[in-house]
Amino acid sequence: MHTYAASLAAQIDTVNAEVGDKLIEWRRHLHQYPELSNREFATAKYVAEHLESLGLEVQTGVAHTGVVAKIKGGKSGPLIALRADMDALPVTEQVNLPFASKQTATYRGEDVGVMHACGHDAHVAILMAVAQSLVALKDELAGDVLLIFQPAEEGAPQGEEGGAELMLKEGLFAQKPEAVFGLHVTSSLNSGQIGLRSGPLMASSDAFSIKVSGRQTHGSRPWNGIDPIVASSQIIMATQTIASRQVDVTKAPSVISYGAIKGGVRNNIIPDEVEMVGTIRTFDQDMRADIKKRLQHTAELTAQAAGAKAEVHIDHGYPVTVNNPELTAKMMPTLEQAAGKDNVIITDLITGAEDFSYYALETPGMFFFLGITPADQNAKTAPSNHSPHFYIDEQGLPLGVKALTNLVFDYLDK
Repeated sequence: MHTYAASLAAQIDTVNAEVGDKLIEWRRHLHQYPELSNREFATAKYVAEHLESLGLEVQTGVAHTGVVAKIKGGKSGPLIALRADMDALPVTEQVNLPFASKQTATYRGEDVGVMHACGHDAHVAILMAVAQSLVALKDELAGDVLLIFQPAEEGAPQGEEGGAELMLKEGLFAQKPEAVFGLHVTSSLNSGQIGLRSGPLMASSDAFSIKVSGRQTHGSRPWNGIDPIVASSQIIMATQTIASRQVDVTKAPSVISYGAIKGGVRNNIIPDEVEMVGTIRTFDQDMRADIKKRLQHTAELTAQAAGAKAEVHIDHGYPVTVNNPELTAKMMPTLEQAAGKDNVIITDLITGAEDFSYYALETPGMFFFLGITPADQNAKTAPSNHSPHFYIDEQGLPLGVKALTNLVFDYLDK
């Protein structure tokens, strides 16, 4: 429950309502003109101009295209942070909207459509609205608020750094906030609903590649060579026992999945080598490190037993996204008051990953999901985030503004 005066609560509702039309206007503009990771130039300019119009001192070019500003409250108190991600995906939109994206770009050497298929347009518009509301009420703020508009949450282009990790590396938290909050729209919840859980929420994500080297020979005489295809199949099966037999399944779930296997060109030629790529997902940082070691050890020894050689490379991706238990318990009443207690859902663990995790490793964090599937539709069957059919019910967005604004005032007031 709010601990500040009822009159301030009414003021918060009023300023949030006043920015409602702008919220939709901003979101539609951003949706129509999406930009890929580390290329959010127009998006950053759009955001920066809005923040400057509010009288804020704006820092641009953080981690390439990031935009940062601080709202100084009229009363003394701690610093907290709010984060929105800005980048879009190489997806061709298939939703029939008057503001549908027609943008194209080059991604990994290919011409692609570009779409806000994950809802980052909504995240940016919501934080722009929250900024306006907080500035209108800054005399009532018992502390300061750091606004983070982050590029490249979907991952920096190959060979580049980006996202939350680079923002932190460049000194974003030189003055460390006491807490950091973020949200993500999801089609798996209906408009009006909020989803979250205390502790681990989203998985870590680590990509791996395994090159298995053998010796080429005729398919009719496999004994004259070393078959990397058979060795690869043995590696695939052996590494599946890591999750099922080698780590404590009662502690946290884990996933090792292979997404591609490439080797050979002809039915009767055993090739020299096979390349495989996959992903590791875990919900515990220690287990994450252990599984990486086990994957490498298992692949190398399994290949060796077949007379082949395995070279394992693991790209260290996003850590586990953890909602600080104390912070989550403290702020849960705020979300329940914003959405209604029955509309705050304790979600299952989510095997997707988020680079909000980097902020939450530095300071207590809380990340929640905002439903955007129309209330009369089944959220379980709605096109998911990253789908070309991903659709946002804009009636769900004001709740995001309300939740974040009230989280700020409730946290600082407590």
